[in-house]
Amino acid sequence: MKLFKLIIVLFICHYNIHAQELSNQQKSIASISALTAKSDWKGLKPELSKGLDNGLSINEIKEELVHLYAYVGFPKSIMGLRTFLAVLEERRANGIQDNWGKEASLIDDTQPKYDRGKKVLEALIQNPLPDTKPDYQQFSPEIDRFLKEHLFADIFERDVLSHKQRELITVSALMSLGNVKPMLKGHLGISIKQGFTKAQLEDLAKTLKPYLNRKKLKSAKEVIEEL
Repeated sequence: MKLFKLIIVLFICHYNIHAQELSNQQKSIASISALTAKSDWKGLKPELSKGLDNGLSINEIKEELVHLYAYVGFPKSIMGLRTFLAVLEERRANGIQDNWGKEASLIDDTQPKYDRGKKVLEALIQNPLPDTKPDYQQFSPEIDRFLKEHLFADIFERDVLSHKQRELITVSALMSLGNVKPMLKGHLGISIKQGFTKAQLEDLAKTLKPYLNRKKLKSAKEVIEEL
């Protein structure tokens, strides 16, 4: 009986310790996102390879690089895809057969795209959207429509990556970009609602430390502390 209790205690301690950390796959997702955001293509190559070694599929990494264009722009996203192609060619030349993984499922488009995007966003924040829109959306109804229809419908509805993974990609890119505190704070809050712990987000900042200057790292830590 004492041995059984000891095993249970050790299991709980082991679980609690690892609950404070990101998995190797999550760390790879974060590093790939941050390096793409800062256009560090030389540094990105080994991290892409490490991501594959950590069990990410080709389609998952490809989807991450596509997702990023919504936050860091098409040029960086395309350069990231080109870098990934070079990595895959090198690995094939070395006899490494990487897993392609699943393709995106067909999306039910019977509902208006704006309504689908609104539904996805409400699922992310786990609350109904308020009737009064933020000031920037009142100023530019176009950006509201593009966000709902394209970002949260066209992109977030694709199931190659989970919503939790997409938020990890997003906050990692925002930390790397810097000077976007309101957006970073909002997406970190969504990350908590999608299942990340505050300790894991602190581990994220630690993981991205090599890619962030002192100012960006300090700002990221301050936002996490405010959660």
